Amino acid sequence: MTRKKPWNRVDLPVYSICSSDGDHFNMHIITYVTASSMHPKNFACCIYEGTKTLDNVEKNGHFVLQLLADTQYRLIDLLGKKSGRDTDKISRMKKRGLLRDWKGFPVLKDALAVMEMRVIGKMEGGDHRVFLCETVSWQNLQEGQPLTLDKLREKKLIRI
Repeated sequence: MTRKKPWNRVDLPVYSICSSDGDHFNMHIITYVTASSMHPKNFACCIYEGTKTLDNVEKNGHFVLQLLADTQYRLIDLLGKKSGRDTDKISRMKKRGLLRDWKGFPVLKDALAVMEMRVIGKMEGGDHRVFLCETVSWQNLQEGQPLTLDKLREKKLIRI
């Protein structure tokens, strides 16, 4: 019998959020994302407390959710383990040629898909804040397999 907790037995996709405070952009990793409605296509996006991304989404209410490709696991250290308060993640990725523009947001060139999200509700969720978001627009960027938590476990980037 498996020793994994029930919530760790499911292989979830890994996304990145690109958010703005109005003047500057930031990116962060997010895995607690789930569709909450078919029509309209709404998602619950859970953002970790104390992050620059949370501040940006609280202030702006508009962001881009990017479905990462399985080849993008190397971005986890920058996007998930460094704070946007201390590190200009966007400048670092620009220097590496990883970004392109989509609807006024810098997005990852190699992401599989992007979705423009607008917050329509929120609630406290423990160590994450839950945002109910409407999908304003979306675009598939390329074919490929999504990055998942199992890939991050395999690469020893996370331990859960």
